[in-house]
Amino acid sequence: MKLLKINHLDLIIALYIFGVIVAALMGMKVMPLGEIGWLKFNVSVAIILMPLMFTLTDAVNEIYGRQRARQMIYLGVIVQVLLVLFIWAALAMPHAARFEFMNDAYSQVFGISVRFALASITAFTVSGLLDVYVFSKMKKLFKGKYLWLRNNVSNFISMLFDTAIFLTIAHYGVFTQGFENNVVWLIGVIIPYWIAKCIMSVISTPLVYAGVAFLRKRKENPKELKESAGPKETEKTEK
Repeated sequence: MKLLKINHLDLIIALYIFGVIVAALMGMKVMPLGEIGWLKFNVSVAIILMPLMFTLTDAVNEIYGRQRARQMIYLGVIVQVLLVLFIWAALAMPHAARFEFMNDAYSQVFGISVRFALASITAFTVSGLLDVYVFSKMKKLFKGKYLWLRNNVSNFISMLFDTAIFLTIAHYGVFTQGFENNVVWLIGVIIPYWIAKCIMSVISTPLVYAGVAFLRKRKENPKELKESAGPKETEKTEK
């Protein structure tokens, strides 16, 4: 039965890495969500996972502190970089003649340009670290209270940067020419994306409480907590 006993923090990190991989592979599909006035909500299917990923880092930040949450972001960056490199390597490898009919479809589905890869990794890194920073500052400001507010405000700010950075790097100059035209186009795309992400963040608010409660259970076993945490983190936890 010990094989089935999974460390709570390890499970949270596994879910986070799952979100990183799925968002990277499935995020190219865009679905319509409807319209509100002049805003047309056509968003990536990854929008379902983005607020959840920020929520997971917030839960870890709440229990283990800023440093451990930042480590999760770095793990996500490493996974994204390795995934992109392997995809490029796989696409460059020769295909078997028997499966030649699948080659074009394979390349079309998994082909990632340098520009898109750079946009994705940059947006992920900046927004993730910003989320950890804002959440930590607000935790200190409110003395650990108002988790729902800290979670959503940090998510709103970081997801705005995530959306703006990715769309700007990936799409600037692709669909229109001229600085002013590009700015207008980007704002028209960024705002609906960001609003949709904010709505998903609010909906997923109960999950941050569930995540915090789930991780807090580990404190019932101080020995397990010390074994999984670093020396500095253990010292802070004991204090």
